[in-house]
Amino acid sequence: MSDSSPRRLPRGRSALSPEEVERIQRSRLCAAMAEVMAEKGYVATSVADVLQRSGVSRQSFYQVFDSKLDCFMAAFDVARELLVQHLLEMIGADDAGRPAAGAGGAAGDAMDRFEQGFTAYLEALAIELPYTRLFLIEVYAAGPEAIRRRADLQNMITDVLADLLGVRDDAGRFTCRMIVAATSTLVTNAVADNDLDALRAVGPPLVRNVRTLWEAGAFGHRPVPDASS
Repeated sequence: MSDSSPRRLPRGRSALSPEEVERIQRSRLCAAMAEVMAEKGYVATSVADVLQRSGVSRQSFYQVFDSKLDCFMAAFDVARELLVQHLLEMIGADDAGRPAAGAGGAAGDAMDRFEQGFTAYLEALAIELPYTRLFLIEVYAAGPEAIRRRADLQNMITDVLADLLGVRDDAGRFTCRMIVAATSTLVTNAVADNDLDALRAVGPPLVRNVRTLWEAGAFGHRPVPDASS
């Protein structure tokens, strides 16, 4: 997990405002939820487990969240924000996911951007592994609303990929959706096993296959003719 874990509140009176206290407690509880679920799974994780890991009292927990599921959904939102933040920072994109100014549109440039972006995506998954497990694996045990939010996150990642490659038509977006779905499937076993080497190893073969798709025009663009033909 990243080093941005929220600090414990000092004992006794605090100069922090009630809003800041609640923000810190919420952050600690979300982090604890992700960490405990990475070890025990959603079903076996109890509110007591989260309290013990976070150092937050039961009374404070129920001032912030209505239930274990409510805490899970908040942790899921944190997972989404962390993943997108890491990804955009690593590829040098703006907050809307657009590549940095000056990124070219040639085929080589597009595939270079994809390789950089995809490598960054896998690294973001590795950096926030407990949260990664939360939205890739434990989400299915948390019910329909959690699954819907997962689908929304996958759509957001598809949008980032489409913008990275300059895709504008439906054919290209469908190819992006396939890549995102395939990636999710390929990385899930590695995440379940906490195997960071296997997670990162997904990158090279998938990048090679995406290059093949690009050269075949599967992203809706016109492939560059082979000069030897």
